[in-house]
Amino acid sequence: MRVISGRFKGVALTTPKTGTRPTTDRTKEAIFSRLDSWGVLDDARVLDLFAGTGALGIEALSRGARELIAVEANGPAAALIAKTLTVLKHHRAWESDMVARVIKAKAEKYAAPAISGSVVAHAFDVIFIDPPYAFETEACERLLSDLVDSGMAGERTVIVLERSARSDEPTMPAGWEIGERRDYGETAVFYLEAVVPAIDGE
Repeated sequence: MRVISGRFKGVALTTPKTGTRPTTDRTKEAIFSRLDSWGVLDDARVLDLFAGTGALGIEALSRGARELIAVEANGPAAALIAKTLTVLKHHRAWESDMVARVIKAKAEKYAAPAISGSVVAHAFDVIFIDPPYAFETEACERLLSDLVDSGMAGERTVIVLERSARSDEPTMPAGWEIGERRDYGETAVFYLEAVVPAIDGE
């Protein structure tokens, strides 16, 4: 696996032997074509939950994001992400104002308002959520609510959620909606966004 495009194009991503389900290049390319077309990656703050190989967050950094927090509970996988980030920080395209780190933790615990210190100062611009297919819909809904309640997901945040195409669609937190759904084989990709209030007279 390699970075597809951007300033780190071609950099290899070390993949654990077991324990992760990397997003396919086809799905990854489709996701980033969408995000690029919306212009949300430039100087973005990115949160990558269930980071696995770190492929989604690192691709975002390559395509213009400035800050990445990758959250991964599996120790060996988290160590491999850290190793890849070290390589990137020595790459000629790395810029001094870029920030990237790995947090070894369960995504659900990291997103919980009590853990994050109630409300965070600044919401992330893009949040990737790529849990195992066995991650239950109810747990997914609770995670989304926690992201909103903690302030990690704000009115300008785009959440990219990957699930099994056979899973139930999650119910959105109040004030949020599924903007789009795209299926790629076994994978369903949901683009979630805050509902923009209608302006009087429109």
